[in-house]
Amino acid sequence: MQIFTYQPPSIPWIDVRYVDRDIIIINKPSGLLSNPGIANNTHDCALSRIQQRFKDAILVHRLDCATSGIMVFARNKKAESNLKTQFQDRKTKKTYIAEVSGHLRDAQGVIELSLAADKTSPPMQQVSDIGKVAITHYQTIEVRASSTLLLLKPVTGRTHQLRVHMLAIGNAILGDDFYGDKQVIDAAPRLKLHAQELSFVHPYTGKNMQFKSHCSF
Repeated sequence: MQIFTYQPPSIPWIDVRYVDRDIIIINKPSGLLSNPGIANNTHDCALSRIQQRFKDAILVHRLDCATSGIMVFARNKKAESNLKTQFQDRKTKKTYIAEVSGHLRDAQGVIELSLAADKTSPPMQQVSDIGKVAITHYQTIEVRASSTLLLLKPVTGRTHQLRVHMLAIGNAILGDDFYGDKQVIDAAPRLKLHAQELSFVHPYTGKNMQFKSHCSF
């Protein structure tokens, strides 16, 4: 594991994909925090950048700093409450693309391993029998020379869920400097995890909304 140093990307500054009276959709780049941390140098984040253009933007959910992809922000309290409830009740649908080390025994399957915080090394997470239920569906997209491209569909939304689940079955996500060994870290210049698709019900119109973002790897 490496010590976290925050160097947020400046290009693109903010990639807005959709805006209406209730929601804002962005494509977050890898290396940008979703929301500010305690340290002054972490105040530059997706939320602060979007609020420079839309002062009413409200954080609804998070992506890991190293994860890229689709995020939704609310523009009023009613939309915020509605969207947060959809995430909490598992009504949203999330699809990720990941490139992992090695080859999987099964081309597709379900990982059901409960997760809990590693109190000796925050913010790390670990598989634990007394942790919270965590479920991830996976499907192979492409088998490469020494890695595999996967489609990941988390049912739950635990902290670092996809990273810990893939590590637990022996196929760490490439570029993962939190959980990977030196070989995994050196295999990619960034975490090979991308939030490709997000679906939810619009908080005002009630229509099904679906947003996608191309995966660069």
